[in-house]
Amino acid sequence: MRAVVQRVTGAEVRVDGEVVGAIGPGFCVLLGCGPSDTEATARHLAGRVATLRVLADEAGRMNRDLGSTGGEVLVVSQFTLYADTSRGHRPSFVGAGPPELAERLCDVFCAELSERGLRVATGRFAAHMRVRLENDGPVTLVLSSGEGPWPADAG
Repeated sequence: MRAVVQRVTGAEVRVDGEVVGAIGPGFCVLLGCGPSDTEATARHLAGRVATLRVLADEAGRMNRDLGSTGGEVLVVSQFTLYADTSRGHRPSFVGAGPPELAERLCDVFCAELSERGLRVATGRFAAHMRVRLENDGPVTLVLSSGEGPWPADAG
């Protein structure tokens, strides 16, 4: 699985002009699933996201996690995180997990965050979504779980 985690002051996702998910301060997570990912992978990655200490403490240092700040999470499925752009000008998405697997693992990821006491909002799987956010910092991290490290010259 791959996740792009953005620290935000707020975020929302719209489908056909309707807000389907919105949060205040916390993380906007773009989440992609690969074909070999499992529920254990999804739970592990959710645990990593939930415990990231990139939120400000009283001294303004990145030292607190979502649970200690009351932060929220907006999770948006994003198969394009598995784009192969190594050849040509049109990305290939054959490395992304099939939709049925990806939807199930996104649900497991969100459930794990909720079980950890976090408020979770989501987009709508397989819909054309418009995501609006205000990146705070900016702080943006790319996490991967269940796969080897990316080569230095990847992409």
